[in-house]
Amino acid sequence: MKNPYLPLPMRLVKNFVETEDKLIHTFTLEFLNEEDEKLFQYLPGQFAEVSVFGVGEAPFGIASSPTEPGHLKFSVAKVGVVTTTLHQLPEGTVLGVRGPLGNNYPIEEFKGKNLVVIGGGFAFTTLRSLITYILHPDHRGDYGELTVIYGARNPGLLLYKDELAEWEKRPDINLVCTIDRPVEGWNGRVGFVPTVTKEVAPSAENAYAVICGPPVMIKFTMPVLEELGFAPEQIIMSLENRMKCGIGMCGRCNVGNKYVCKDGPIFTRAQLNQLPNEY
Repeated sequence: MKNPYLPLPMRLVKNFVETEDKLIHTFTLEFLNEEDEKLFQYLPGQFAEVSVFGVGEAPFGIASSPTEPGHLKFSVAKVGVVTTTLHQLPEGTVLGVRGPLGNNYPIEEFKGKNLVVIGGGFAFTTLRSLITYILHPDHRGDYGELTVIYGARNPGLLLYKDELAEWEKRPDINLVCTIDRPVEGWNGRVGFVPTVTKEVAPSAENAYAVICGPPVMIKFTMPVLEELGFAPEQIIMSLENRMKCGIGMCGRCNVGNKYVCKDGPIFTRAQLNQLPNEY
């Protein structure tokens, strides 16, 4: 990205209603210029600023994987002016995208390790990027066992249902989906993510745990991971702490001497332990 303030033009080619409550849509954007696509080199965990011209911009984790060339995916919850406008846009609309921004999951450090990916609610976006990247034939052999624990309040709020169904069939991923309370017709696990994580009991030996979700989920999952033997250096977290400008200029997302948008959003638990408890 040559100019961090200048968005790249992209066309909205798919506006998909992701959840039954219709509050989360997944947007597929295609590059208008081939050169822009070449310049937009990203890795799982990074985010971008998406602009609705005349309305505003907002930061979103990139849900697509670099192994899916030609487009970007963003799953967006309707929470404000920009996101509400996004949900209403017709396919074919031209948007602006600034990025890629922030750091990424340490995929090189992950090589040769077992991975435990833990997600909750619609915070599964960059985790989808990471899982898709690892499962690609060019990369799957670089990593060990892959365990994914993903929870939502009910089945209708799980993201990427078609992909979850495909992952469930694969022998090279242990996918555990759970919902908070029993629902008729649901044959998967029932229970909160921390409880299910304790039941699954993934080994901390030669492993990393990657966690992204609502603060309350993270709060109660952390002691479980510690009980299972995961050291702070083995726990990777993704933050979205009041990010705005995306490049560390506005100061809105600072935690101590760090900016979530520039120094993160990916941090180890050990790194966060050195910061004020503001995230």
